[in-house]
Amino acid sequence: MIYLDNAATTIKKPQCVKQAVFDAMDRLGNSARGMHGPALAAAREIYAAREKAAAFFGAGRAERTVFTSNATEALNIAIEGAIKPGMHVITTEAEHNSVLRPLYRKARKGVKLTIVKADNKGRILAEDIEKAICPETSWLFCTHASNVTGNLLPLVEIGKICRGKGVHLGVDVAQSGGCIPIDMGKTGIELLCFTGHKGLLGPQGTGGLCVGQDITLPPFKVGGSGIHSFEKEHPSIIPEALEAGTANGHSIAGLSAAFDFLKETKVENIQKHESCLMRIFYEQVEKIPGVTVYGDFEAEDRTAVVSLNIRDYDSKEMGDVLWREYDIAVRAGVHCAPLIHRALGTEKQGTIRFSFSWFNTEEEALQAAWAVKKLAF
Repeated sequence: MIYLDNAATTIKKPQCVKQAVFDAMDRLGNSARGMHGPALAAAREIYAAREKAAAFFGAGRAERTVFTSNATEALNIAIEGAIKPGMHVITTEAEHNSVLRPLYRKARKGVKLTIVKADNKGRILAEDIEKAICPETSWLFCTHASNVTGNLLPLVEIGKICRGKGVHLGVDVAQSGGCIPIDMGKTGIELLCFTGHKGLLGPQGTGGLCVGQDITLPPFKVGGSGIHSFEKEHPSIIPEALEAGTANGHSIAGLSAAFDFLKETKVENIQKHESCLMRIFYEQVEKIPGVTVYGDFEAEDRTAVVSLNIRDYDSKEMGDVLWREYDIAVRAGVHCAPLIHRALGTEKQGTIRFSFSWFNTEEEALQAAWAVKKLAF
């Protein structure tokens, strides 16, 4: 199998990640639910993972990093907690439904929502975001990288604009975390939502939310916290405020090991390798008659994603053929990102998305390009 659906989830994980999950099954109890060895081991493991996540994203204090089940949960916690009726909020056409749907729900409850349009290459321009800001604007919530085109939003420039205008910045890094260096301090991000199972190379069922020092979020769900058990209200201090119930200690141990792997391997090296594979594939397919490629490939920095269509064939049918006849796993359809497809004119056809990982090879990239060529003729 040639697995090129890494933007959905990475299947090939570092051996240390798999081993960490396996070992945790035998040694971790319930964090903050006891003073015996296994419970304390779980608490230490989870806190160590907080420290690694905070350092990895330049988030500052470890206790401001909250673990969730995925980026979708993190985004719901962030948007539900930070945005109040009457606020003006900006987002973009590049967004995944994990950003759009919580914002649409807020819009139905009195939030004014502005959606910045993408150009014909799916790019979101910083100047268009700046034009959308008005005196009433409170937040900008946006993705770092499109899961359809691989285009990056200019976060450093956007962060400067937000700081200058007094606008808070929340960012979805599900597609870029582990693939592109990210620093909350340098970019001005105040709420950063990540998932563990994609570029971070960790287990499914992991994710998190890094909360800026000056941001307050109320509990999203309530219940057991391990502290203040006689109080009727859930604790308001982070991370307990946003982590009701038993933590996914076994998978967080795997995520912790993934952060170790990324630190040792270096994200810059991962970005270089994945970008090389993406360029090899792109340069082969973009010149095939009948193939249309979407996104900005003139940009120096982007994620290792290539979305394309073959003639007027249905993208899902082509994805099925790639799997059945060529043993190549890709994602086909609209990828839970409807607005960017409208901007690209692919809302009916969708796209076939090839996404590369640290564990893919040049041979696999060339083999996938050969399969596209065969299907185009």
